[in-house]
Amino acid sequence: MSKKAQFTSRIGLIAATVGSAVGLGNVWRFPAEVQGGGGAAFLLIYIGCVLLLGIPVMLSEFTLGRAGRSDAVGALKNVGASRPWWLVGGIAILASYLILCFYMVVAGWTLEYLFESVTGSLFEPLSAADAGGNSHFTAKMEQYIASDTEPLMFTMIMIVINLGILLAGVQKGIERVSNVMMPVFFVVLAVFVGVALTLPDAAGGLRYFLQPDFSKVTGRTVISALGQAFFSLSLGMGILITYSAYFSSKVPLVRTAVTVSLLDLLVAVMMGLVIFPAITSFGLDGESIRGASLVFVTLPEVFSHMGLTQLWSVLFFFLLAIAALTSTISIAEVTVSFIIDRFHTSRVRACLWVTLPLIPAAAICSLSMGSWSHITLFGMNIFDFLDNFATNILLPLGSILLCVYIGWFAPRKLMYDQLSNRGELHSRLIPAVIWTVRYVAPALILIVLVSAFI
Repeated sequence: MSKKAQFTSRIGLIAATVGSAVGLGNVWRFPAEVQGGGGAAFLLIYIGCVLLLGIPVMLSEFTLGRAGRSDAVGALKNVGASRPWWLVGGIAILASYLILCFYMVVAGWTLEYLFESVTGSLFEPLSAADAGGNSHFTAKMEQYIASDTEPLMFTMIMIVINLGILLAGVQKGIERVSNVMMPVFFVVLAVFVGVALTLPDAAGGLRYFLQPDFSKVTGRTVISALGQAFFSLSLGMGILITYSAYFSSKVPLVRTAVTVSLLDLLVAVMMGLVIFPAITSFGLDGESIRGASLVFVTLPEVFSHMGLTQLWSVLFFFLLAIAALTSTISIAEVTVSFIIDRFHTSRVRACLWVTLPLIPAAAICSLSMGSWSHITLFGMNIFDFLDNFATNILLPLGSILLCVYIGWFAPRKLMYDQLSNRGELHSRLIPAVIWTVRYVAPALILIVLVSAFI
């Protein structure tokens, strides 16, 4: 087995792993789930899912990645998995690449809105004909997404930025960028929390966010919380397998998983502390919290009511661009690692093999939101189809199969040896984690997978 690159410090590997987890799902999906799930009632269930299920499943991926010291397919092969089980790694790689195709488009949107915030054009008035009866920022978003040129251009720029970082390698590229970007991300987010809490009627937003309404909790709420936990922690995408292959043998996996999960939870809570006070302070309704409209319509509307409008808009979309960039880098690295390890080729060639097909794939996803929107698969445009197929089917399917393998078919002491660093570390959590991976996680992930078809 060829020598694998490694992160040079624990801070670096934490920054990179947190960067892979913190993404757009924390920004626009989490607030929408909270809004529909009873405020803090959903938040409590979500926290429970992260701590009781997310961390054990994360540790199963860490186990496989560090023990196998290879890509998502090669790691299974290296720990002794039979050929049919290699398909689990293949599902993760397929899911990650399909996600990358449409996620890169959204990353391009954030870059465009950052550019328009810097130039001030985001807040320039529209004519009545251009607005078409819509609000200013709704019309802006619809015009932009429907365009074939600008989204494509900024998506290509984001692909080139990713390529440059990936070409620099694990230590000089991924780790170095993460070490800079993630502290900046948390500082900017903390500034927004401070500003949001000083807005008029911020207390009303806090009550909505932090006061539980258990009357809204249903079985679907629990399933949504579990899905959000898995999505926000990047489980099932092969990212954590790939990154943990770069961990040294001395890294305490349990402590690392807990740290990453708590930081990801912190980002979600901080986003709630920003979004809900801002929405209530300016009298915007619950629909404004849903989906892309939250980021590209509602929050620019909030900024337009604040002093220093352009500054807040620049800072927010800079924050979002960081989240998008650290996520796309980690998603792309899954396939880059696969190509390097399976085809024994150079990183330069592997990066080109990943990004060159990504250019037309991302272009098709971008155009499917505009002039190609009439082309549908199962009643959805190409962008939405890839989103639903990858996140609702492939991710939970890959996660349940991985848990079944680690819990029942892997070498008996594989997980214990990795979590205890071959007996050097002792924790009462280790037996509980192994039991959860064997029995609880597969059953609950199966429920989520079945729910996708109901």
